[in-house]
Amino acid sequence: MTFETAHSVTLKIWDRANMHHTLDAMIEDLSARHNTTKCRIAVTCSGPNTFTLSLRGSELASA
Repeated sequence: MTFETAHSVTLKIWDRANMHHTLDAMIEDLSARHNTTKCRIAVTCSGPNTFTLSLRGSELASA
């Protein structure tokens, strides 16, 4: 299950063994799509096994 907006992605990760790999891949993808560094991507746990990755800081104004 994945939900996307212009500046964020929310996904539910069922396979806990691949959680870190999945999050790393999504961070890489989001930073590439918005031409920003990975440190501008915020990751929050928004529910059980559910994570929201979003742009933070001044990047929102230029995206």
